[in-house]
Amino acid sequence: MKRLCVYCGSAAGIRPAYRAMAESLAASLLARGIGLVYGGGGTGLMGALADAVLAGGGEVIGVIPRGLMSRELTHSRLTTLHVVESMHERKARMAALADGFVALPGGLGTLEEILETLTWAQLGIHQKPVALLDVAGYWAGLLSLLRHAVTEGFVRPEYAANLIEGTDATALLDRLAAWSPPAFARIWSAPPPI
Repeated sequence: MKRLCVYCGSAAGIRPAYRAMAESLAASLLARGIGLVYGGGGTGLMGALADAVLAGGGEVIGVIPRGLMSRELTHSRLTTLHVVESMHERKARMAALADGFVALPGGLGTLEEILETLTWAQLGIHQKPVALLDVAGYWAGLLSLLRHAVTEGFVRPEYAANLIEGTDATALLDRLAAWSPPAFARIWSAPPPI
């Protein structure tokens, strides 16, 4: 794995543990020489994660839509910043640049991004690991909803099982490194929709 896409909030959240986990993930990425691909913001968990990777001399690639540049206060010291025209283009570019995906706590955008990435894996648009890095039970509700969707027959168990979950950054990266595509996975000939 050369680069990991991390989805996370442009807000910091109310718990100091959220920032601490972002910094722990940054340290784990640096220890393995893995570059960061993220949303390009300089505030909240996005900023904390990027700052920590940059402080350690790591590669940080931001991807931000032109319309969000002022709202998310674009980070000014990135290795590379891709400015795109839409959220669809942002997600497709981030997916193309990364070898796997992790979500730290975040808001509606983070939730949407990680679920779309998981859906793309289910559909065979990509064959890359998708994971949640849980902090203080933040993702418990989503995991409960996924289990309920399986029980109710809307999500096949093997698709739900494709989502990796963990509470320790280093252990989660070990699991991502050991991941292999499930038997149902097949790649589309077309790139992700933009």
